[in-house]
Amino acid sequence: MSNIEILQLRAAAVSLVLDCSGPGLPSVLHWGADLGELTESALLELRRGAGAVQDGNGLDENRPIAIVPEYSAGWFGTPGLSGHRDGHDFSASFRLTSVAQTGNTVRVDAADTEAGLDLTLTIELTDSGLLRAKADLTNTAATPYTVDGLLLALPVPTEATELLDLTGRHIGERHPQRHAFTQGAHIRDNRRGRTGADATLLLFAGTPGFGFRDGEIWAVHTAWSGNHRSYAERGMSGYAVIGGGELLLPGEGRLQPQGTYSTPWIYGSYGVGLDQVSHRFHDYLRARANHPKTERPVVLNTWEAVYFDLDLDKLKALADAAAEVGAERFVLDDGWFRGRRDDHAGLGDWYVDEGIWPKGLHPLVDHVKGLGLQFGLWVEPEMVNPDSDLAREHPDWILAAGDRLPPTARHQQGLNLGIPAAYDYILERLDSILSEYDIAYLKWDHNRDFVDGGNQLTGTAGIHEQTLAVYRLIDELKRRHPGLEIESCSSGGARVDLGILERTDRIWGSDSNDALERQTIQWYTQLLLPPELIGCHVGPPRAHTTGRTQTLSFRATTALFGHFGIEWDIASASPEERAELKGWVALHKKLRPLLHTGRVVRADRGPEDVLVHGVVAQDGGRGVFSVVQVKQSVTSAVGRVRLPGLDPQRTYRVNKVATPGPESRSTAWSADRGSVELNGAALASVGVLMPVQWPESAILLEVTAIG
Repeated sequence: MSNIEILQLRAAAVSLVLDCSGPGLPSVLHWGADLGELTESALLELRRGAGAVQDGNGLDENRPIAIVPEYSAGWFGTPGLSGHRDGHDFSASFRLTSVAQTGNTVRVDAADTEAGLDLTLTIELTDSGLLRAKADLTNTAATPYTVDGLLLALPVPTEATELLDLTGRHIGERHPQRHAFTQGAHIRDNRRGRTGADATLLLFAGTPGFGFRDGEIWAVHTAWSGNHRSYAERGMSGYAVIGGGELLLPGEGRLQPQGTYSTPWIYGSYGVGLDQVSHRFHDYLRARANHPKTERPVVLNTWEAVYFDLDLDKLKALADAAAEVGAERFVLDDGWFRGRRDDHAGLGDWYVDEGIWPKGLHPLVDHVKGLGLQFGLWVEPEMVNPDSDLAREHPDWILAAGDRLPPTARHQQGLNLGIPAAYDYILERLDSILSEYDIAYLKWDHNRDFVDGGNQLTGTAGIHEQTLAVYRLIDELKRRHPGLEIESCSSGGARVDLGILERTDRIWGSDSNDALERQTIQWYTQLLLPPELIGCHVGPPRAHTTGRTQTLSFRATTALFGHFGIEWDIASASPEERAELKGWVALHKKLRPLLHTGRVVRADRGPEDVLVHGVVAQDGGRGVFSVVQVKQSVTSAVGRVRLPGLDPQRTYRVNKVATPGPESRSTAWSADRGSVELNGAALASVGVLMPVQWPESAILLEVTAIG
């Protein structure tokens, strides 16, 4: 056992103080604002004040809650480890065996020799100020041990009395909901076999009324693409925690002797205001070695343009139009493979359909490449249609429990990649296609929730193994094909988490290209992900998912603030529409270096029915803001809107961005119809005067530091 007792980690104005003095598991004495470099006596004083509040009927010993909370230590809330050895060893009591610190990473080893369990905790404070932690549990006894659950918990102070999480549905992902953080557990479980359109993404606990610019906030994210839990809990003792982990199905955590179960990473972010909490995730993601390094190419995706009508001449004309407006990547969506005339058949038969493509995809790929565009392809490797050669040949490869099949969804079932032969088949098919064609990008879809996700060959649950197999599959394809980019699409935005983002290059924000819906979806998705990782496309004039009709200006302004793309039959658009779209593509390319490197900022609501968001350069020298009129204002004028996130000491010139196409209802954007010069403090506190806009429209403002 090391003689290290209390450790202080500091980064990006955050302090993490860990009590590793033992004999039990480490606890967090402080996670929040930077405390400066504390002396040994100050650290000891922090430990002296830790622990549960003792009352007249409490435990005699004052014990703080550990990162893996233990029933044996007197924690009566949700346990960290739930498990047993055929009914025995149901309550572990770990004792530290070693503690090692390397920079801002701490490794803690502990054991319960009586229960035959070893536990390793890895706790890290990243350069961006994120706290992340994971656990590895090993069965050291001679008989199997079953892990029912292993959750990590992070304490939050008593001042955190309000919760914010997210929910949603297909084409309506990521909508906020607030709650009082009262006693008891607020649990967000997901058993869909994927992250889920209704997943919380982040769970926030904060001081009352916290917003984007103010209030102390602690947030947690579970970086796992399968079944998972995020939770907040306040106990009678005065302790409150937020945490999460994988949600194991019965038997998925059964460990043979010397077997190990590893949790996903649990991420925590502290900040003043939601924007600061968000910036820590953005900075962390951008610093990764595998973060996209090249400018994000403008995409044209064929789905809403042609659906299953894959006529070669029509696709070539669409590619010509894409090149004309300045697109840089052409993605052929669903329908290209054997037997796929609609969504009822063909999934699993990953061969180019000879009936549609007698010469393979070469004529289309060559045409697209000849235009100077990258070529991308849609796949859905984790699914199979019952009406497919694969399902007929290997019905036992379908994810199912026992001798019954789950109800179909979108006419498909899950393909069990936990079966080695099924995994090898999919790897061979995708590798073969990527080897034959010059494919820069895979749009990787996952279009159904898993029901009864079991392994027919063993009769056991299979979602844990399925998730790990998908990770291995993507990793192996990228190893074999350096430079290949992959998008995580899952009925739109139903697989958005840092587990899948460790190995993919962007996510599809939603199947809805309705710009009004996208304003909210992108607003809250960007709490976790920076704009360059979120696919945002200009849809057709009439949205296919809602029936709304919107101007090209509003659709394009909305798509600017992400990985810009087009999902519209622009070959059939008028010359005027294509000319305007070309202008928007050019504007995006001009702003792209700022949009994809700067800090995302959001104004807390000021004028009714208006959203204000933007991106400010890291050095504070410039920014671009979007003032969005989401619906008709009940007042005659919007009034002033605040522009947050600028340097309060610098003076800025604010101008309306010259955008392509016709002007909106009002050409004026300020009282004097000209530029405005104010310092950052005034722009954040007073703002600039804005005109009345039509509903579902937006004005772009460019902000430039003077001098």
